[in-house]
Amino acid sequence: MPLASAYPSSVDTNQRQPASPRLAGQAVTPMAFVQAIAWAYSRRGLNPAAALAAAQIPPDRISDPEARISALQMERISGHAMRELDDEALGWFDRRLPWGSYGMLARASLGAPTLGLALKRWCRHHGLLADEIELQLTQADGVAQIALADPRVPLPTREFCHVSVLRNIHGLACWYTDSRIPLLEARFSFAAPPHRDSYAVLFPAPVRFSAAQTAIRFDARYLDLPLRRDEAAMNQLLKNALPLMVQSYRRDRLLLERVRQLLRGRPQDAHNAEGLAALLHVSPRTLHRQLHELGSSLQALKDAVRRERAIELLLRTQKPNKQLAEAIGFTSEKSFIRAFRGWTGQTPAEYRQQQRELAAGGTRLDASRSIS
Repeated sequence: MPLASAYPSSVDTNQRQPASPRLAGQAVTPMAFVQAIAWAYSRRGLNPAAALAAAQIPPDRISDPEARISALQMERISGHAMRELDDEALGWFDRRLPWGSYGMLARASLGAPTLGLALKRWCRHHGLLADEIELQLTQADGVAQIALADPRVPLPTREFCHVSVLRNIHGLACWYTDSRIPLLEARFSFAAPPHRDSYAVLFPAPVRFSAAQTAIRFDARYLDLPLRRDEAAMNQLLKNALPLMVQSYRRDRLLLERVRQLLRGRPQDAHNAEGLAALLHVSPRTLHRQLHELGSSLQALKDAVRRERAIELLLRTQKPNKQLAEAIGFTSEKSFIRAFRGWTGQTPAEYRQQQRELAAGGTRLDASRSIS
């Protein structure tokens, strides 16, 4: 899973906020990160020429501290270098992290019930792969913090390492929960680099340099969110090596989760946009706009909640379709069956029977293992 693909594609240096999508091809990624990759090659006694060529980066530009490259160039050189060096960490640690290491970390936390437990597992497992740095998740006074301790003598890859590791874990947290988790603050234990303007895109929050410890901070309520990705989604992510991009939005809202909670807990009051908007103290128009900005819609969230509730009732009760439809909020049994087939590709009866057979097969397998 390439990490460097999450590096900035554009930045408005006047407002120090992410620039508009029309500038997405602008070269703003600092050449310092390319220099770190070149150093990783030299450390192994190898030549980075092929990686530079893959990203169309002239070798004579590497030494120019003012030079910048685009996000696409950064993604290409990183992907090429990770494979050529067989190291997803790109020289950050003494021990190489072979291709697939970060995907393995992401998969190992997928079964956690909450984001907080998933992040704790990720930090602990990262230490098993690379013990030169220590990652720790803590929370206090409503603020969660992921801190990175790096007691080593500073290497040329130090900044690149700190930025990449924190960007990866933050992006993964957003992906796990299908939420844009805004940062409250980002701190770095190194001095402000000449390219500090890039940090407005890397970490769209107040940034401090020369801090006692590198860390990112965010609202601790996000730690209680459930993971909303499954094995199929993980396979797709790793197959395509998708960048874990984080889009900024107002930090005072946990809108998607609040809507889901209301749809689950107060379905009679939140059955339409007017009722739901009233509970959220916004107008229906504002609600639709904010959901659109988050890449979702009220109908999509209602379908997701109904699907979750339908599966729960199918597996835990013996209710017939008509009662299931009423409990979930459908006006007719036929509309419920049609919607369920659209969600799963099966009728409720077929789904229930399949799950029973799978459960029975698992019980028989466990029994045979205990006998053997």
